[in-house]
Amino acid sequence: SDEVPEHDATVADFYLDTFEVTVGRFRKFVQQYDGTAPASGAGAHPLIDESGWKSAWDTNLPSTQAELISNLKCDASYQTWTDSAGANEQYPINCVSWYAAFAFCIWDGGRLPTEAEWEYAAAGGHDNRLYPWGSEAPDGTPERANMGSTANSPLIDVGTYPDGVGRWGQHDLAGSMWEWVLDWYDSGWYSGDGNICNNCSSLTSASGRVVRGGGWGYIAYYLRAASRYYIAPTHRNSGVGIRCARIP
Repeated sequence: SDEVPEHDATVADFYLDTFEVTVGRFRKFVQQYDGTAPASGAGAHPLIDESGWKSAWDTNLPSTQAELISNLKCDASYQTWTDSAGANEQYPINCVSWYAAFAFCIWDGGRLPTEAEWEYAAAGGHDNRLYPWGSEAPDGTPERANMGSTANSPLIDVGTYPDGVGRWGQHDLAGSMWEWVLDWYDSGWYSGDGNICNNCSSLTSASGRVVRGGGWGYIAYYLRAASRYYIAPTHRNSGVGIRCARIP
């Protein structure tokens, strides 16, 4: 019910990372991390007011590098982080809060995508695809996603399923990690004013931030381009990762 009514949405040009942020890519952020929060307003969508970093969020970030590293160890069996570079470098980073994800994207010269931008990429824009690659099941032949009936593990390289690539070349928009987006979750976002979406984002504080894309342990229903879920922004989970957007 939180996916309807189907509606038109307009998004300005943007870039979206080809791959989910990997352990190796996140390691560079960790290596320079000293607890300094992003500047107020950083990472804003250029056409959405009040969409950047807020100084009130500073205390939600780890105060030290050691604390950040500790936070990345949220699941002994399924965390992808390792203290030393090794076989995990091409795995998608997990165990990151929404705040750490946003701070990373800002550090990397980008921002978190809006929910509308993320769905635009996953649905192939006007193609309005059921899944990023089309209408075929993700766990058929060929397999198209890291999900409950295929790899069923975060311990797998990003880009492992080339048959699941979206219209514009993004890998793992379905399966692998749920991905944080900018928006607060609103179950009625697609009714009322939310139906008119011109570079829009839900910025009214709520209980959770939206995650998109399904995850490595989920069935096909959750991997649809329209599927929505939410998690408290402070939560760190082995099934949630990052993909950044940026200005073209």
